Amino acid sequence: MEIKFGLISADSHAGFDRDDFTSRMSASKWGDKIPHVAYAPPRERDADGAPSPFGGHEGGDGWTVYGRPPAALANCPALMPKNPVVSPRRWEDVPRGYYDPAERLKRLDEDGVDAEVLFPNPPGNTFHSFGDVEFELDAVRAYNDALAAWTQVSDRYWPLMTLPWLQDLPGMVQEIERSVAAGHRGINMPGETPRGLPPVFDPRWDPIWDACQQLGIPVHFHGSAGISAGLALKQWAGYTRRQGHSAFTSTSAVTPAQIIPNLIFSGVTERFPDLKVVFAEAGIGGINYVLAACDYEWEKRRLWEDGLTVRPSDTVRRQMFVNFWFEDEGIKLRHEIGIDNIMWESDFPHITAYYPDSWKAVERVLEGVSEADRAKLLYENALRVYGVKVTVAA
Repeated sequence: MEIKFGLISADSHAGFDRDDFTSRMSASKWGDKIPHVAYAPPRERDADGAPSPFGGHEGGDGWTVYGRPPAALANCPALMPKNPVVSPRRWEDVPRGYYDPAERLKRLDEDGVDAEVLFPNPPGNTFHSFGDVEFELDAVRAYNDALAAWTQVSDRYWPLMTLPWLQDLPGMVQEIERSVAAGHRGINMPGETPRGLPPVFDPRWDPIWDACQQLGIPVHFHGSAGISAGLALKQWAGYTRRQGHSAFTSTSAVTPAQIIPNLIFSGVTERFPDLKVVFAEAGIGGINYVLAACDYEWEKRRLWEDGLTVRPSDTVRRQMFVNFWFEDEGIKLRHEIGIDNIMWESDFPHITAYYPDSWKAVERVLEGVSEADRAKLLYENALRVYGVKVTVAA
């Protein structure tokens, strides 16, 4: 891969083409249960009482999975030129740069971005929620294969696989190995496992950590990581859909504060000292408190006597990584966090992306930062974390 711009996004989102699942799953076996785009008639509220993703005043296309009513279609406000705070209602209005990897390269060049780590978009990756073991595995494989296909178009795409939670552990490990061989650069992990399964910090999942450590791929916790911290308070009924989403996503900064102590104090990081863990779309401002709090607890409770021999802050700097994109104050604490542990992200094509002006935001946030630090934050750390070898354009 070539570095042309000196900027890699450690958190972007790939869109799915409408035939990504229908072309990869058996129609005779699954029929309309296969994830596909379908029309949803007008409705004010979803079945769970939430505001309709289509606004309620008109229908729209959406992804239906396992025969359920269509839900969101495409999360790509940054690509909507007339109104960059909404996403398209009909498939024909979805920009090709959202789901077509060849077209997307033009958007990367326009924004001056060399490569991007690809997290999910609708129809999401919670295929386990239907309780159908065979369906989940077929859907997960189709999902992982669809994203792996992006790497055949360009080595500038670094997709992350999803796990088949209803499979046994050997089956889960097999899917990790299969997906990595196909081009995936890591796994996307929920903070809370599906209902009925042990927490992610339970030793049951050691084969997953071991596989990732052996393969050298990072484990990712994205945004809220499925943890309902933003809803711990009773949600106010007066929110508009956009207000409610803002109130929820702004709490993503607490995700590392919930997961890091558990990874350390459960002994996961002691058992897997080379396991890389990335926190995406959760910012960096709260990390110093987590470092201080974990060290304080470790010292006060003499946790080395429980076998936790490494100081928590040393563990974090050894194997954990965080992303930034708008925090000009947070970046001032970069050396306390660890200059080798921070990566830039764009969140493209979501509403918080600065596209097509990412470099303007970069210059604002990194004002006064040395060239050596800038290089690490903007692309060198990402290359190291994801094990990518590059050449630098002349």
